[in-house]
Amino acid sequence: MPAPLVAGLAIAAAAYAGRYGIQAWKAFKARPPTARMRKFYEGGFQPKMNRREAALILGVRESVQADKVREAHRKVMVANHPDAGGSHYLASKINEAKDTLLGNTKNSGSAF
Repeated sequence: MPAPLVAGLAIAAAAYAGRYGIQAWKAFKARPPTARMRKFYEGGFQPKMNRREAALILGVRESVQADKVREAHRKVMVANHPDAGGSHYLASKINEAKDTLLGNTKNSGSAF
């Protein structure tokens, strides 16, 4: 007599677990897509650029070598160059980020 009762409880538990699994899957599929990896900095700019912000803009670490800074600058600048339809403001910020990381601070701030 207890065997049919245990079998019935096991079937009911499996049915509830399956129902919960289906609901969880639907909720997972319905969520909005999120960016898993940001390649470039997407934040606002500080009034005076620091090394952290410059590294975020170029997508490198703060303590990176100069040749890596130049390579990252070139990649970001190709994507945002004003002659290719990019923004003059962003181009000036990208150049300012490169100058900040390389230590070339002849002028303070971007052109804007």
